[in-house]
Amino acid sequence: MKNHYEITHDIAASPETVWSALTNRESLAAADNGITRIEGELRDGGRIQIWTEVSPKRAFALRVSLNSDARAMVWEGGMPLGLFRGVRRFEVHPQENGSRFFMQEDFSGLFAGAIVRSMPDLTPSFQKFAYALAASAGAS
Repeated sequence: MKNHYEITHDIAASPETVWSALTNRESLAAADNGITRIEGELRDGGRIQIWTEVSPKRAFALRVSLNSDARAMVWEGGMPLGLFRGVRRFEVHPQENGSRFFMQEDFSGLFAGAIVRSMPDLTPSFQKFAYALAASAGAS
């Protein structure tokens, strides 16, 4: 059972450009990144709902934490009483010739084992997200 997924992807665009694409709701909704629909506000303390290709009939209600100075964003959601919790973290770091994008998701809680066993491997959807983010930032 895998309770943790992560990827790192180098993008040939400035951290500012990548961050702008990552934190723009319209850009995220329009990209071929595995998210089919997104509603709400991508701001610190905001709440969003997303629908994904992995689970197209289910809306995920998430709370957003945003630190634009550190170029880090967290989406958190789950069940009441901590029975299940998912935390997805996005980071954009400067590097020579562009940016390094990092994304991870951790699952925890009493029901995590059962829920995670019913989920597909998220690695391909993470990779799709990273490639779409690079395209949105004007890099290939």
